[in-house]
Amino acid sequence: MAELTKRIAQGRGDAAADLVLRGAQVFDVITGAMLDGDVAICGDTIVGTCADYDGKQIVDVTGLTLVPGFIDTHLHIESSLVTPFEFDRLVTPLGVTTAICDPHEIANVLGVAGIQYFLDAALETVLDIRVNLSSCVPSTDMESSGARIEAADLIALRDHAAVIGLAEVMNYPGVIHQDQGIMAKLEAFKGGHIDGHAPMLSGKDLNAYIAAGIRTEHEATTADEAREKLQKGLRVLIREGSVSKDLDALLPLLDERTASYMCFCTDDRNPLDIDEHGHLDYIIRTAIKRGTSAVAVYRAASLSAAEAFGLKDRGLIAPGQRADIVALVSLESCDAKMTFCGGVHAAETAFNARKITPTIGRNSVQAPTVTAADFRTTSNRAETDVIGVIPGKIITEHLHEVIEPQNGDKSPDIARDLIKIAVVERHGINGNIATGFVKGFGLQRGAIASTVCHDHHNIACVGANYDDMALASNRMTALEGGFVVTENGKILAELALPVAGLMSLESFEHVREKLEILRAAAKSLGVTLDEPFLQLAFLALPVIPMLKITDRGMVDVAKFEIISS
Repeated sequence: MAELTKRIAQGRGDAAADLVLRGAQVFDVITGAMLDGDVAICGDTIVGTCADYDGKQIVDVTGLTLVPGFIDTHLHIESSLVTPFEFDRLVTPLGVTTAICDPHEIANVLGVAGIQYFLDAALETVLDIRVNLSSCVPSTDMESSGARIEAADLIALRDHAAVIGLAEVMNYPGVIHQDQGIMAKLEAFKGGHIDGHAPMLSGKDLNAYIAAGIRTEHEATTADEAREKLQKGLRVLIREGSVSKDLDALLPLLDERTASYMCFCTDDRNPLDIDEHGHLDYIIRTAIKRGTSAVAVYRAASLSAAEAFGLKDRGLIAPGQRADIVALVSLESCDAKMTFCGGVHAAETAFNARKITPTIGRNSVQAPTVTAADFRTTSNRAETDVIGVIPGKIITEHLHEVIEPQNGDKSPDIARDLIKIAVVERHGINGNIATGFVKGFGLQRGAIASTVCHDHHNIACVGANYDDMALASNRMTALEGGFVVTENGKILAELALPVAGLMSLESFEHVREKLEILRAAAKSLGVTLDEPFLQLAFLALPVIPMLKITDRGMVDVAKFEIISS
């Protein structure tokens, strides 16, 4: 009652507000109007707008435009390659005040302990981290993961204050064909929020998937796909990450009519991209630059996102709403000068005051030592299934090439851009090694390896030379995971990711610097992809069409089966 009484008194002007933002205009994402007047804040809540207020603390924001804080509706913080606390320090000053994460990357390595780490961290960050509980660990039964999470594990975490609901249900064939494990998870979260993941699903199969209670989806890569999903009641999350870039394809659908059912997400975006281009702020200013109305864009970035995930306390600068506010130079530039999260200024003082949750997942790389011979492909068939990389997409082509076996091996054909890809099981479970071919890297020599390998996070390696592939893969144990680039028996660049083989213990500035060196090293080998490391990571995800590879072999995702060699 005391807090309620305070809010009412401060909102009415009977008592000075805890904090007043003075001198800016407020952008109303409902009507599109620019509103004059102070913004009064009591604790973490906005209590007054469009009026003059006295305040215990007054912040001068003259000449700026205030907008609701941005909500990233689907991401894996692990893919930023830094801990939740460094991610907080990286993106919150850019205007992100809520991040709805699915920690299934760390969960695939460490199980429930990985999710618990994120739940603990969410209580300490300036940014409001909300967690959707990982629904598919592992993503399928066609890979070797470090853990398995069942419905009972998720039910035990369901009532945590940071939990929203069930994270992306990637095993869409399991939903459609009523796999009992998936059914138990859907039933456990019935009536709550269930997030989707159904690339290229259409027609009656899509109907069945949505009928299971799924409400949001971020895998649409074409306007036609997104339109069908919207028409069937799914809220479409427009994704623009480091690899999968769907903004341009889906923007034609976003207008003031559809904005209530469309949101933005990054899914996977690394510190180098964030530093060079931005985060949600990049999506917002790019969308406006492409001609989309500012009210549609900012509504999608805030109010629509809040409503899509049941966060009824945010998304507007209005009385009674959480004080998540971004002060911009202009709507068009989306250049944040100040960010407030629950009334707290996201600046050095706030970041330094956080209690840092101890990291977990050290020494998680338990891979076998490999030799050059382990990367041979001993099939006696010349016809070869080849993963075709599509730049800017995580979907791939299923190509068929003729590669003649020689001396019992099908070796890389650099002239045709047919290089070897391998996945090495690294959880100490079975020591599996699978090999195949990929086209689209442009790699001329050397090798690249990574333990960021969705979603099982085994070691993924591409190379033109088996010795360099072995060197890069074996280096992972000493690094405790990370990225490595090798050539002629030498390590050209590397980044250690010792937190579950996914996240650095260092600052985001350190990671950004290392990524610049890694990218340059990859390009020196002939790589033509802008983001080769995360592109490599998605080549091992067997729930994204069309052809992928896991430690158990090449996977035809359309048929949802491993291809016999």
